[in-house]
Amino acid sequence: MRSSGSLRRNNLSRSNGLERTGHLKIGVIGAGAVGSACLLSSILRGIAREIVVVNRDRKRAKAVVTDLQYGAALSSVVQIRDGDYSDLTGAALVMITVGMNEKAGGATNRNDPAGRLKLLESNVDIYRQILPEIYRAAPEAVMLVVTDPPDPLADLVRTFGFTRVLSTGTFLDSLRFRFHVSRHLNVVPASVEADVLGEHGTSEVFVWSLAQVAGVPVLEALRRAGHDREEIRRSIEQDVRYANITIIEGNQASQFGIGMVSARIAEMVLRDERGVIPIGSYHPKYGVTLSMPSVLGQTGVVQILEPAMSAEERQALQLSAETLKAAVARIVAANLSKGARTTFDIARRRSATGHR
Repeated sequence: MRSSGSLRRNNLSRSNGLERTGHLKIGVIGAGAVGSACLLSSILRGIAREIVVVNRDRKRAKAVVTDLQYGAALSSVVQIRDGDYSDLTGAALVMITVGMNEKAGGATNRNDPAGRLKLLESNVDIYRQILPEIYRAAPEAVMLVVTDPPDPLADLVRTFGFTRVLSTGTFLDSLRFRFHVSRHLNVVPASVEADVLGEHGTSEVFVWSLAQVAGVPVLEALRRAGHDREEIRRSIEQDVRYANITIIEGNQASQFGIGMVSARIAEMVLRDERGVIPIGSYHPKYGVTLSMPSVLGQTGVVQILEPAMSAEERQALQLSAETLKAAVARIVAANLSKGARTTFDIARRRSATGHR
């Protein structure tokens, strides 16, 4: 007869040591700046037992893997290898990082309202080439879209048959928001509760009405500290909305923050944490993928939680959704002009008739 202490230890092993009961495997598509940052962060967090890196130029994937596997001995045990799409079989989650970035795609003009959406057409073409290959190998995997613009690209991924699709969305924007607020209030970012919702892009919505520190509204805390609230608000929104451009101007690519965010999202999925973060997923109410506070688990978004925003914020969120819907419609129109019945068109017809 086993002791109660033995039973407790076994239960703890099952709940906290998922690697003992399942093979935690993820894939990273793309070994460029962002893909490499996602890979490094995933290794450092110790989220997986096996990581497969797929890149168009396999020689680069092999070089990145070779470099990282030497230092990986300092982290949790993990097998890192380069591979083909067929090697993604059995992956619980796949990060897609391939595509043209803001610098290469000319999306670094702060005065251009399109922002990251300027990259959409180019990256749709790239995604159309790789998604069938991924689907053949890992149709049940959670797909994490990292490539900009991630929200409309996530809608594209859904139309290829994937049912568990995430966009990194505004998780990173929200962390940037909290960071800048914390500096003005002289507290650590983890003490700030503040979210950016909607598009990961220029139409994103800063939910100031719900931002708080220890139950104190942020705008009130700024007033008490003697700050000009409206000036700080404008400054923070500018810094967050165009943080990627500021980074690119000095370092060619915005990679490390999104790498850390992607690894954390993957960790929450693989551990079935049921934590709540602002993340992009398809929202039936808005008819598009956008970011809302959501419960994240093993199958992706388990539940979307829509907060009680101000009327101004709710209107801004609707406008953000319309911006994203217009971007998706532009892709549909471009393909139809070529005489092709797109997967977007098929998905929309199914949605209209109640079919999935």
